[in-house]
Amino acid sequence: MQVTENSAEGLKRDYTIKVEADVLDGKLNERLKQLATQIRLPGFRPGKVPLSHLRKLHGDQLLGEVLEETVNTTSREALEQNEIRPAMQPDIEIKEFEKGSDLEYSLSVEVLPEIEPADFSKIELEREVATVEDSEVDEAVQRVADQQKSYEAPKSKAYKAKDGDLVVIDFVGKRDGEAFEGGAAEDYRLVLGSGNFIPGFEDQLIGVTVEDEKAVEVTFPEDYGSEDLAGQDAVFDVTVKEIQRPVDAEIDDELAKKVGLDDLEALKTTLKESIQREHDQVSRLKLKRKLLDRLADLHEFELPEGLVDMEFDQLWQEQERALEAEGKDLESADKSEEEMRVEARDMAVRRVRLGLLLRDIGESNEITVAAEELNRALMQEAQRFPGQEREVMQFYQQNPQAMEQVRAPLLEDKVVDFILEMAKVTDKEVDRDTLFKDPDADNDA
Repeated sequence: MQVTENSAEGLKRDYTIKVEADVLDGKLNERLKQLATQIRLPGFRPGKVPLSHLRKLHGDQLLGEVLEETVNTTSREALEQNEIRPAMQPDIEIKEFEKGSDLEYSLSVEVLPEIEPADFSKIELEREVATVEDSEVDEAVQRVADQQKSYEAPKSKAYKAKDGDLVVIDFVGKRDGEAFEGGAAEDYRLVLGSGNFIPGFEDQLIGVTVEDEKAVEVTFPEDYGSEDLAGQDAVFDVTVKEIQRPVDAEIDDELAKKVGLDDLEALKTTLKESIQREHDQVSRLKLKRKLLDRLADLHEFELPEGLVDMEFDQLWQEQERALEAEGKDLESADKSEEEMRVEARDMAVRRVRLGLLLRDIGESNEITVAAEELNRALMQEAQRFPGQEREVMQFYQQNPQAMEQVRAPLLEDKVVDFILEMAKVTDKEVDRDTLFKDPDADNDA
């Protein structure tokens, strides 16, 4: 194998690689010999088929396989010989090839940049922390009580339904006087004001009494799931069978027992710990963002254009999907296409720079993700799909790229922790509102 470097500009490298014809022929003969021990042909004993005959029958097919294998192995060897760390998959182009001639192909690749990490001990960061206030715990207890509320029928049948009441109804939906499929139900339990039904339906039941029959007129939303009903007017014939008023749950030990705890104090302790974990997670995320901002400012190095282009394309596709979800396109967006492209490009540059930096820090300090850490993350992902856990696990195990998407954030967090251990981090006590305030809120105003 002969490797010739044609150019080396910035992070781009271009090589010509030549593999001699006799090497290819030797590899082809090896494949033919393997085939001879396996193939059975009429008129020949097993293992006695002449190579010349096999070459006529299968030579072209096997030569194609030999070429592919040779390009794969020699390209890897060429990169290793030249101590090249590719930033992404090399571009390979085979020049004109004829049987019996040398194999010659070009290999173009972008290399990873040399990175000189900053002195992390000189990085100073402020971490916002918030103590859980008693009022937060009280609000959380109240939410639990609201979830445990019960309903009871009023004593008077003349009672008129109010917002928040539960009504038990039979209904039949009609369009142009004809009942439509899926528009009827019996003993349907509906909490007025819950927003669970078609807009306008619940409002028209305010004031009804038991045994009332009412024609409820509605218009289905334009984005309704059924195309036949979307945007259409309909009338629901409703019969009110029961009305029940909400009864607030008492905030006491019995409330705690309803959710599996011993007493009210245990409920408060559990809720306080949960809120504190929420605070800590937000505090950690904001500190991580400050660190990444600082790292981006401290490091300037050349980036592989291919990686930036790939990241930009992904961001731009996300931008287009976000606009589509809002019912907009590039022309009706709040910003011009040029502005959005500049922002997406800047974000792509930032992500690639930080990604390469964190990767380099991780490799140079031998920071890895342990198998049990990865398995734990995979199990958490699988649990998001009840009943399909096994299939989800198999998907990740069979797809290295998908597996890497689970591993990457774990590794990133470990590298961030490694840097934070050396940085000077001071805590600043703030209230909950300040802690949860979006750092970009002032910039967006």
